[in-house]
This record gives sequence, C-alpha cells and structure tokens, in this order.
Amino acid sequence: MCRVFAGQDPEGYRQINRSIRIDGHSTSIQLEGTFWALLDEIAENQNLTTPKFISKLYDEAIEINGAIPNFASMLRTTCALYLRGHRPDMDEMAPKREAA
Repeated sequence: MCRVFAGQDPEGYRQINRSIRIDGHSTSIQLEGTFWALLDEIAENQNLTTPKFISKLYDEAIEINGAIPNFASMLRTTCALYLRGHRPDMDEMAPKREAA
C-alpha cells in the first residue's frame, strides 16, 4: 500500500511559485505541482484561466467570509473538495439576471 504513496513522482510534490494578480495586486502563491495541475483542471472546467479562476475564488471567498487566513491552504482544500466530487451547480455558473 505505501508504495503507491511513497513511490510517487517527486515532481508532484515539488513546490512551484506562480505570480498572480488578485484584487489588483500582484502576489506569489506557492503550491505543490499536483495542486497546480488540479487548479488548472478546475479552471478549465469553469472555462476560465487559472489566474482568473483563483482571482474569482478569492473575491467570492472574501464576500462570503470577510477574510481568508491562509489562501494557499484554501486552494489546497478546494482541490480536495474537487477530488471528492464537489462541483459548482450549473445555476452557480450561469450569469445572474437582473430582476425586471
């Protein structure tokens, strides 16, 4: 059993820094390669670039929670939720219509 985990490709847990613009500010986020690959996949499924997805996620999390104590950890748990099958409903992805 441990060979599956212990024998994994080291590139998957290599730390990678990416510079991303969030809320008008350039910032650097450090995550393991596996998480970046998952975030790329999630963003693609949302028809967004990875930086745009991360920026949108940040904005929505601030709106809902008011603060994000550890954004890198939030990105990792986003990947975990995705792997567990949590996906945005189509209603969430559709543009909001103004009330007439």
